[in-house]
Amino acid sequence: MSCFTRVNPVAVGVLHLNQMKYSSGRRMMMITMRDRSKNRKPLQKGRSLSIEAIQTVQALKRASKSAEVSLEQVYDSKFRRLLKFDMIAVLRELIRQNQCLLALKVFEDVRKEEWYRPQLLLYAEMVAALGSNGLLENVKQLIIELKAETNVNPDLRGFNTLLESLMGSNLTGLAVECYYFMKSVSCDPDRQTFKILIEGLTSNGEMDLLAVIQQEAHKFYGPFWDFIDEEESEMISTCKY
Repeated sequence: MSCFTRVNPVAVGVLHLNQMKYSSGRRMMMITMRDRSKNRKPLQKGRSLSIEAIQTVQALKRASKSAEVSLEQVYDSKFRRLLKFDMIAVLRELIRQNQCLLALKVFEDVRKEEWYRPQLLLYAEMVAALGSNGLLENVKQLIIELKAETNVNPDLRGFNTLLESLMGSNLTGLAVECYYFMKSVSCDPDRQTFKILIEGLTSNGEMDLLAVIQQEAHKFYGPFWDFIDEEESEMISTCKY
């Protein structure tokens, strides 16, 4: 005897439809559960900033825009309790974010710490940030404060970086001042020092200052065209005459 099972086509259709809805629902759930945090741009973490430093940066930025909490309160409750490494990390993060006025305030506080020693690379970073934001008067004041520092190390790399930052802001006069300050702390210039100065002065058409620096370069290394490209030498000669 044969045994037949009758299949209800309506039931099959309903089952198929339910499977489609279930599958569609799963696809929708996958879309809504995507990790949207990947699109964010958080503060630098890990080696650059500790949790305390990140919180301090955020608190300083909030206080600078709020009338309810003063910056001085945040400095007392957050910044001045940080370790040396974290203070420097906060300063560099504010510079990175172009929070120039906050960075100036933090830099002022850092220089009051007992452990502080002048760091030319920090000055160079500050000059670059201030200059790129058009705060040239603040740059001038910063260089005055640098020249008033005691125990400035004869850091050739730091001085060259500072000169590049000043030339990048077209502050040629301040760059030349820093060159003489560099010599006053017994830091002898190298070929890169003169290359930075000569290129900057030439591109800005500062012929009088250029002649002075060329003479300085001659004292240390002979004719200045010995250590710059031939093409640059021809350009300087053309400008001179």
